[in-house]
Amino acid sequence: MDTACAGANTERPDDRIASVLRFTAELVAWVATPWALSKYSWLLAVLAVVVLIGLPTVFSTPGDKAQVIIPVSGTVTILLVLLQLTAAATAAWLAWPICAAVLVSLLVAATLVTERQRWQWLLSTDRHTG
Repeated sequence: MDTACAGANTERPDDRIASVLRFTAELVAWVATPWALSKYSWLLAVLAVVVLIGLPTVFSTPGDKAQVIIPVSGTVTILLVLLQLTAAATAAWLAWPICAAVLVSLLVAATLVTERQRWQWLLSTDRHTG
């Protein structure tokens, strides 16, 4: 039986487009967040970069990344992506011109749409990692 028809989402979906959009949004978050926070504190700006890069590096869901340092549930991985996307959108509006912030908001919206299949897989109880 076709797993898509049965509603089961056991194999990791092909998410190349989602990965490109997600990584682009992460890059925006890594640049825009310290940019926005540097107006208030250089220490907060550095801490933001450490958090935005460090947490997803250390905590990941087995099967989602090749290297897993500390395994976490799919829910945690989704929350970390939402943190990145929220940081990108919020910081862009605080630090950059309106046209750039609008483009970042569109990027975040597209990322949210394309992430759906991966998130369903991450939340699946019968997820296969191999």
